[in-house]
Amino acid sequence: MSSWDRATAIKLGLSALALATIAASPLAGASNLGRPATPAEIAAWDIDVRPDFAGLPAGSGSVEQGMEVWESKCESCHGTFGESNEVFTPLAGGTTRADQDSGRVKSLVGPNVPQRTTLMKLSTVSTLFDYIRRAMPWNAPKSLSDDEVYAVTAYVLYLNDVVSDDFVLDQDSIREVQNRLPNRNGMTRDHGLWEVAGKADTHNTACMKNCAADVEISSSLPEYARDSHGNLADQNRSFGPVRGTTTAASAAPAATTAPTQPAGTSRLAMAEEYGCTGCHAMDDTIVGPGFRQVAQRYADKAGSLDQVAAKIRAGGSGAWGSMPMPAQEQLNEEQARELAEWILSGAN
Repeated sequence: MSSWDRATAIKLGLSALALATIAASPLAGASNLGRPATPAEIAAWDIDVRPDFAGLPAGSGSVEQGMEVWESKCESCHGTFGESNEVFTPLAGGTTRADQDSGRVKSLVGPNVPQRTTLMKLSTVSTLFDYIRRAMPWNAPKSLSDDEVYAVTAYVLYLNDVVSDDFVLDQDSIREVQNRLPNRNGMTRDHGLWEVAGKADTHNTACMKNCAADVEISSSLPEYARDSHGNLADQNRSFGPVRGTTTAASAAPAATTAPTQPAGTSRLAMAEEYGCTGCHAMDDTIVGPGFRQVAQRYADKAGSLDQVAAKIRAGGSGAWGSMPMPAQEQLNEEQARELAEWILSGAN
């Protein structure tokens, strides 16, 4: 491989073993096997921000600006103050001033606080910035500008009293914020597995005899946290490590109904692609109403197609309870009308 090719491969995250394998391949010198990635292609992938803030883009954003972005694009899933448990685990809460002084969240130890929030576990502020920048909002990832990411990050930090309400976050002040994170000392490199040649931090003797014939794992959730999100068996839960298991206090399994396979497969695929099925089932309420519930409400109403299509793109709240629906601006008018037509047909 040329030096430029090798540098490109390293930039894309290929290991030394992978590089050696490529170099030893009989096809390594083939002139018709792909081409080197261009600088623009590498730049499109090389957007991570490391704990030492390498890769951090220029920009700035205030807590006040972050609140405005939050209310329009984040609140519907995370709540006004990052406290919502409707869709995801709460972001804020569970830390104290004493935790900020020590850099270690005391309530992470023991069962007294079963709900682990994001700010309780966060050890590097770059991780928060990087995740918001690459993955949020979940229906339109990477749609926020760098200034908006700074602003939303500042607002999330404000929700946990890490910064004041007039704080402005930028590439300089973010380093100061790192020294205030409540759990900044919660991650350590002081263990044997951190180094490639390091020794494990256990001293047990390997044993491969008298092993159990059958091992049954009923749940990976600790007992005190099993019902912190309600009974998962009653939810159409498409994410997370435990999907559909019974977590209620009662041992009686929840009744489940086999889903109906809709005929409009291509439109169902569109609904799945744009994240609609994360909040809407066919018949039952999850976060929002079932598709067929929507069809029943709008049945035989004049202008229903235009109304539902507009609602899909613009979002709204109050029509189906307190949980608002975020705007789906990534859909154009034609796509919104196609989805609306499918929903009003009974999702068939």
